[in-house]
Amino acid sequence: MSTEGNKGSDLFLKPERTQKTHKGIIVGFDPGLTVGIAILDLKGNLISLKSSKEIRKSEIISHIIGYGRTVLVATDVYPAPKTVRKLASSLNSKIWSPYRSMSVESKIDIVDSYLQSNNKDKTSFELPQNAHERDALAAAVKTYRDHINKFRQIKKRAEKAKLTESEVDTIKAMVINGTSISNAIERINDDIIKADSISTESDKNINTTHESELEMQSQEIEDQINETIITGSNEIKEADNNLNSNKMIISRLKHKLNLQQKYIDNLKHKNILLKENIIVYKAEISKLQSKVDKLHYSYTRKILQKKELASKLAIIKRLQEKYIDEKARRSELEQKFRSKNDIKALELSENAVPVKIIESFTKEGIRAACDRWKIKRDDVVLLKNSEGGGSQTASMVINLGVKTVITMDKISDPAENIFEENMIPLIPASSVEMTSMSEFYIVNSKALKREIKRWIEEVDNQKKKEDKKKLLKLVDEYRTQRKRSPDQ
Repeated sequence: MSTEGNKGSDLFLKPERTQKTHKGIIVGFDPGLTVGIAILDLKGNLISLKSSKEIRKSEIISHIIGYGRTVLVATDVYPAPKTVRKLASSLNSKIWSPYRSMSVESKIDIVDSYLQSNNKDKTSFELPQNAHERDALAAAVKTYRDHINKFRQIKKRAEKAKLTESEVDTIKAMVINGTSISNAIERINDDIIKADSISTESDKNINTTHESELEMQSQEIEDQINETIITGSNEIKEADNNLNSNKMIISRLKHKLNLQQKYIDNLKHKNILLKENIIVYKAEISKLQSKVDKLHYSYTRKILQKKELASKLAIIKRLQEKYIDEKARRSELEQKFRSKNDIKALELSENAVPVKIIESFTKEGIRAACDRWKIKRDDVVLLKNSEGGGSQTASMVINLGVKTVITMDKISDPAENIFEENMIPLIPASSVEMTSMSEFYIVNSKALKREIKRWIEEVDNQKKKEDKKKLLKLVDEYRTQRKRSPDQ
């Protein structure tokens, strides 16, 4: 397990599928404050790779069961942690752990080789975004590879038995849970036979129902005929008493019998047509079911293609953002390089002096200027903003060994005193004409020397005046003291 950070997102994990599935899956799980979850199907395809910080166990389980029925929970350490055992118990799954804890190097090798093989096959894959996703994926891939030979045997046997992919997936899950390949295939075939028998029995019941209905209708017709015959017999008896009406009664009864016979023949013909219709409808249902299966396969394939496309687009977007950042960084470095070259060229010039800029008269501003301009001894610097500067920041500038400080505004008295004590000229920007050169300034060397000389003369005069005042003060103090003392 790893203690590295996650990708920076605390969003709850949500399964990407809304339709419940019984597909067998292998879950790689890296527990901790940040959990990593990797989900493979039983063909070794990566169908989900996620990580999240401080997620509840119920949300983890909900995320996993959204992708299928878990047959193995994989971990990268030995023995399996308690958290992994609890998760496997909740999912009613077996645990698969290595014989010894996997090293970081082995996990990196496993994940790299798996992603490279997936990339060559052009299958849908995701890149691990942090160490937790990497560890979970490494555990899942290692578990799948430990079972791959058994899965290949199952596939060969299933192809001979002409089983579907869904049935092969079910057999793999049964074998992982301890059933032999032969017994698993036999159980699947038994289930198929039972399903066919149930379908056949259902068809028989439908036919029996139709036959029962026809028999009932036939029985009703026979009852009507019998009733008619009984009625006819009574009429014949009565006709014996009335010889004039005998022929009329017999003729009417014969006509009735003929009509009833036609009705019976009609019903028999309809019965034959209904049986034929049942056969036609069954064939039509079979065709429609095939169409539904094809549409479902096509829809599933489109979803997988969209998912793969979204994954590739996300990778492209990340690469584009990285390219833009690197391009901006390169442009910035090139600008700095050009500025430094210009400064070096100006340093060799006799007429122009480069002026390096200190944006703010603070400790951070001075350090930033040093990092950018590499301020060295005898450089000329410009204080763009003197706000916040004092004796300490003035001492930092003096320690750099600068030759002159040009100011854009009035600096504080403590800072000015420090500069004067160390004889670092303070030249107002309005006193010299500066020319902008992209990111720095240049000043005429003669004009700068003139201003420096003037500043030094002013400071010297000021010091002489102050020294004279001090001397006069001492003389006055001495005279005052002499007056107070007795005459000698």
